[in-house]
Amino acid sequence: MSKLNLDTASTALLLMDCQEGIVGALNPDQRSALMTSLQQTRIAARNSGIPIIYVVIGFRDGHQEIGEKGWFTSEKESRRMIIGSQEAAICIELSPLPGDLIVTKKRMSGFTGSDLEQILRGLSIQTLVLCGVSSVGVVESTARHAIDMDYNIIILKDGCADRDELANDAALTHVLPRIATVIDSETFLDAINIIPES
Repeated sequence: MSKLNLDTASTALLLMDCQEGIVGALNPDQRSALMTSLQQTRIAARNSGIPIIYVVIGFRDGHQEIGEKGWFTSEKESRRMIIGSQEAAICIELSPLPGDLIVTKKRMSGFTGSDLEQILRGLSIQTLVLCGVSSVGVVESTARHAIDMDYNIIILKDGCADRDELANDAALTHVLPRIATVIDSETFLDAINIIPES
């Protein structure tokens, strides 16, 4: 792949659904590899002045945001992902630092039920670098939403995961490249002139 041209002044890094109740479903090797990649990517983005935005899912105690039908009824029935709970907490490996932004969404896409669009517009962002769990969930849904809003989309393949590794590979190989530029984190680091430590 040729070198990626990236304007860091109009780029944001989105770390999505990197929460204990979601990442905890990955096997230990998946989690370790994902967290290592995301930690390195986050440091590089911060050093380059790229805003870091955590997109998390969270509901009120009582799940009033969820009706009787839809994808998230199981969350309501099991009383999962309540704001402030341990399972809704951002993974300890990626604990936000001062200056990082946290956006809470209510559905699959990072834009649904959140103020993500307003933040991106306020920051004059044109390019989104997407990472998270899962590739066939929040990553694909947010990418499809964002492409309809005329954002440039980059997806870091080693910054995404899914419990179903075959589904993850299929999404990153066959589905997401149709709507986004899918690269590895090393290519991203090279684009922002950060050389990974050996």
